[in-house]
Amino acid sequence: MPPAPLRLLGRKDAFNVRKVLWLLEELGEDFTQEDWGRGHRTTQVPEFLALNPLGTVPVLVDGDAVLRESHVIMRHLAATRGRTDLLPAEPAARAEVEAWMDWVAYEMTLPMRLGYLGGVLGLAPWNGPEMAALGRAEYAHRMGVLEQALARGGPYLAGATLTLADMACGMAVHRWAVVKDGSEAPTPALDAWLERLAESPGFRAHIRNGLP
Repeated sequence: MPPAPLRLLGRKDAFNVRKVLWLLEELGEDFTQEDWGRGHRTTQVPEFLALNPLGTVPVLVDGDAVLRESHVIMRHLAATRGRTDLLPAEPAARAEVEAWMDWVAYEMTLPMRLGYLGGVLGLAPWNGPEMAALGRAEYAHRMGVLEQALARGGPYLAGATLTLADMACGMAVHRWAVVKDGSEAPTPALDAWLERLAESPGFRAHIRNGLP
Protein backbone atom coordinates (compact mmCIF):
# COMPACT_ATOMS: atom_id res chain seq x y z
CA MET A 1 0.00 0.00 0.00
CA PRO A 2 1.23 3.54 -0.71
CA PRO A 3 2.09 5.62 2.36
CA ALA A 4 -0.66 7.76 3.83
CA PRO A 5 -0.49 11.42 2.85
CA LEU A 6 1.03 13.83 5.32
CA ARG A 7 -1.45 15.40 7.70
CA LEU A 8 -0.97 19.10 8.48
CA LEU A 9 -3.01 20.58 11.31
CA GLY A 10 -3.34 24.35 11.49
CA ARG A 11 -5.40 27.07 9.85
CA LYS A 12 -4.02 27.88 6.43
CA ASP A 13 -3.93 31.63 7.12
CA ALA A 14 -1.66 31.25 10.18
CA PHE A 15 1.86 32.72 9.95
CA ASN A 16 3.72 29.51 10.83
CA VAL A 17 1.40 27.20 8.90
CA ARG A 18 1.90 29.17 5.69
CA LYS A 19 5.65 28.60 5.79
CA VAL A 20 5.11 24.85 5.98
CA LEU A 21 2.54 24.97 3.19
CA TRP A 22 5.06 26.76 0.98
CA LEU A 23 7.65 24.05 1.64
CA LEU A 24 5.16 21.24 1.01
CA GLU A 25 4.34 22.84 -2.33
CA GLU A 26 8.06 23.08 -3.13
CA LEU A 27 8.52 19.40 -2.28
CA GLY A 28 5.49 18.26 -4.27
CA GLU A 29 4.22 16.30 -1.28
CA ASP A 30 0.79 14.71 -1.03
CA PHE A 31 -0.86 16.04 2.13
CA THR A 32 -4.12 16.93 3.80
CA GLN A 33 -4.61 20.18 5.70
CA GLU A 34 -7.04 20.75 8.58
CA ASP A 35 -8.05 24.16 9.94
CA TRP A 36 -7.27 24.36 13.64
CA GLY A 37 -6.70 27.50 15.69
CA ARG A 38 -8.12 31.01 15.91
CA GLY A 39 -11.49 31.20 14.15
CA HIS A 40 -11.64 27.43 13.59
CA ARG A 41 -11.56 24.34 15.78
CA THR A 42 -9.97 25.02 19.13
CA THR A 43 -6.64 23.37 19.78
CA GLN A 44 -7.50 23.02 23.48
CA VAL A 45 -9.25 19.68 23.11
CA PRO A 46 -7.93 16.19 23.92
CA GLU A 47 -7.77 15.18 20.25
CA PHE A 48 -5.34 17.98 19.43
CA LEU A 49 -3.45 18.06 22.72
CA ALA A 50 -2.64 14.37 22.30
CA LEU A 51 -0.63 15.42 19.24
CA ASN A 52 0.78 18.65 20.67
CA PRO A 53 0.47 19.30 24.42
CA LEU A 54 1.37 22.96 23.81
CA GLY A 55 -1.82 23.47 21.80
CA THR A 56 -0.07 25.43 19.04
CA VAL A 57 -0.12 25.13 15.25
CA PRO A 58 1.22 23.77 13.02
CA VAL A 59 1.42 20.06 13.74
CA LEU A 60 2.61 17.62 11.10
CA VAL A 61 1.85 13.90 11.17
CA ASP A 62 4.31 12.04 8.93
CA GLY A 63 3.75 8.33 9.37
CA ASP A 64 4.66 7.56 12.98
CA ALA A 65 6.33 10.94 13.48
CA VAL A 66 4.30 13.74 15.06
CA LEU A 67 6.06 17.09 14.92
CA ARG A 68 5.36 20.58 16.23
CA GLU A 69 7.05 23.98 15.67
CA SER A 70 7.22 25.18 12.08
CA HIS A 71 10.99 25.25 11.76
CA VAL A 72 11.36 21.77 13.24
CA ILE A 73 8.79 20.56 10.72
CA MET A 74 10.64 22.28 7.87
CA ARG A 75 13.98 20.75 8.88
CA HIS A 76 12.37 17.32 9.15
CA LEU A 77 10.76 17.53 5.73
CA ALA A 78 13.89 18.73 3.95
CA ALA A 79 16.10 16.15 5.69
CA THR A 80 13.82 13.15 5.26
CA ARG A 81 13.16 14.01 1.60
CA GLY A 82 16.85 14.38 0.85
CA ARG A 83 16.57 18.04 -0.14
CA THR A 84 20.11 19.12 0.56
CA ASP A 85 19.55 22.12 -1.71
CA LEU A 86 17.14 23.46 0.92
CA LEU A 87 19.00 22.18 4.01
CA PRO A 88 22.63 21.37 3.22
CA ALA A 89 24.29 18.25 4.59
CA GLU A 90 27.67 19.95 5.00
CA PRO A 91 27.78 21.26 8.60
CA ALA A 92 28.96 24.83 7.97
CA ALA A 93 26.53 25.40 5.10
CA ARG A 94 23.71 23.91 7.13
CA ALA A 95 24.61 26.12 10.09
CA GLU A 96 24.26 29.24 7.92
CA VAL A 97 20.74 28.20 6.92
CA GLU A 98 19.75 27.29 10.47
CA ALA A 99 21.19 30.50 11.87
CA TRP A 100 18.72 32.51 9.81
CA MET A 101 15.89 30.18 10.80
CA ASP A 102 16.73 30.70 14.47
CA TRP A 103 17.16 34.45 13.93
CA VAL A 104 13.63 34.92 12.61
CA ALA A 105 12.18 32.66 15.32
CA TYR A 106 13.80 34.64 18.12
CA GLU A 107 14.21 38.15 16.75
CA MET A 108 10.84 38.57 15.03
CA THR A 109 8.63 37.45 17.93
CA LEU A 110 8.36 40.89 19.58
CA PRO A 111 7.95 42.90 16.35
CA MET A 112 5.34 40.49 15.04
CA ARG A 113 3.31 40.56 18.23
CA LEU A 114 3.43 44.31 18.76
CA GLY A 115 3.58 45.49 15.17
CA TYR A 116 1.16 43.06 13.56
CA LEU A 117 -1.03 41.37 16.17
CA GLY A 118 -1.32 44.54 18.23
CA GLY A 119 -0.81 47.34 15.72
CA VAL A 120 -2.64 45.89 12.73
CA LEU A 121 -5.13 43.41 14.19
CA GLY A 122 -5.63 45.23 17.50
CA LEU A 123 -5.38 42.05 19.55
CA ALA A 124 -4.86 42.24 23.32
CA PRO A 125 -2.50 42.28 25.13
CA TRP A 126 -0.27 43.66 22.35
CA ASN A 127 -2.52 46.49 21.21
CA GLY A 128 -2.20 50.18 22.09
CA PRO A 129 -0.49 53.03 20.19
CA GLU A 130 2.76 52.93 22.15
CA MET A 131 3.21 49.20 21.67
CA ALA A 132 2.29 49.46 17.98
CA ALA A 133 4.91 52.18 17.50
CA LEU A 134 7.50 50.07 19.30
CA GLY A 135 6.58 47.08 17.16
CA ARG A 136 7.02 49.07 13.94
CA ALA A 137 10.38 50.41 15.09
CA GLU A 138 11.64 46.97 16.07
CA TYR A 139 10.31 45.49 12.84
CA ALA A 140 12.05 48.21 10.80
CA HIS A 141 15.33 47.55 12.58
CA ARG A 142 15.22 43.86 11.73
CA MET A 143 14.26 44.50 8.13
CA GLY A 144 17.36 46.69 8.01
CA VAL A 145 19.43 43.74 9.23
CA LEU A 146 18.12 41.63 6.36
CA GLU A 147 18.69 44.48 3.90
CA GLN A 148 22.34 44.74 4.89
CA ALA A 149 22.85 40.96 4.76
CA LEU A 150 21.37 40.69 1.28
CA ALA A 151 23.26 43.75 0.03
CA ARG A 152 26.55 42.16 1.19
CA GLY A 153 25.82 38.68 -0.17
CA GLY A 154 22.83 37.11 -1.83
CA PRO A 155 21.05 36.64 -4.02
CA TYR A 156 19.48 34.52 -1.26
CA LEU A 157 20.07 34.65 2.48
CA ALA A 158 22.40 31.65 2.61
CA GLY A 159 24.04 32.13 -0.77
CA ALA A 160 23.29 31.39 -4.38
CA THR A 161 20.10 29.34 -4.12
CA LEU A 162 16.79 29.18 -2.27
CA THR A 163 17.00 27.42 1.11
CA LEU A 164 14.94 27.01 4.27
CA ALA A 165 16.53 30.28 5.45
CA ASP A 166 14.55 32.17 2.81
CA MET A 167 11.38 30.21 3.50
CA ALA A 168 11.60 30.90 7.22
CA CYS A 169 12.18 34.64 6.75
CA GLY A 170 10.05 35.29 3.68
CA MET A 171 6.73 35.30 5.50
CA ALA A 172 7.93 37.93 8.01
CA VAL A 173 9.16 40.19 5.23
CA HIS A 174 5.91 39.76 3.29
CA ARG A 175 3.92 40.84 6.35
CA TRP A 176 6.09 43.94 6.83
CA ALA A 177 4.09 45.60 4.04
CA VAL A 178 1.04 46.03 6.31
CA VAL A 179 3.03 47.05 9.41
CA LYS A 180 5.23 49.84 8.07
CA ASP A 181 3.91 53.39 7.86
CA GLY A 182 5.98 54.70 4.95
CA SER A 183 8.56 56.59 6.97
CA GLU A 184 11.12 53.78 6.88
CA ALA A 185 14.37 53.76 4.93
CA PRO A 186 14.22 52.12 1.50
CA THR A 187 15.25 48.46 1.24
CA PRO A 188 16.13 47.77 -2.41
CA ALA A 189 18.03 44.54 -1.76
CA LEU A 190 15.22 43.20 0.40
CA ASP A 191 12.59 44.18 -2.16
CA ALA A 192 14.52 42.46 -4.96
CA TRP A 193 14.92 39.33 -2.81
CA LEU A 194 11.18 39.24 -2.16
CA GLU A 195 10.55 39.33 -5.90
CA ARG A 196 12.94 36.39 -6.36
CA LEU A 197 10.95 34.47 -3.76
CA ALA A 198 7.77 35.25 -5.71
CA GLU A 199 9.15 33.17 -8.58
CA SER A 200 8.28 30.11 -6.46
CA PRO A 201 4.73 28.81 -7.06
CA GLY A 202 4.52 27.86 -3.38
CA PHE A 203 5.30 31.42 -2.32
CA ARG A 204 2.59 32.79 -4.58
CA ALA A 205 0.07 30.19 -3.42
CA HIS A 206 0.64 30.48 0.32
CA ILE A 207 2.50 33.72 1.09
CA ARG A 208 1.76 36.33 -1.59
CA ASN A 209 -1.82 35.14 -1.91
CA GLY A 210 -3.75 38.27 -0.99
CA LEU A 211 -3.33 37.79 2.77
CA PRO A 212 -0.96 39.88 4.91
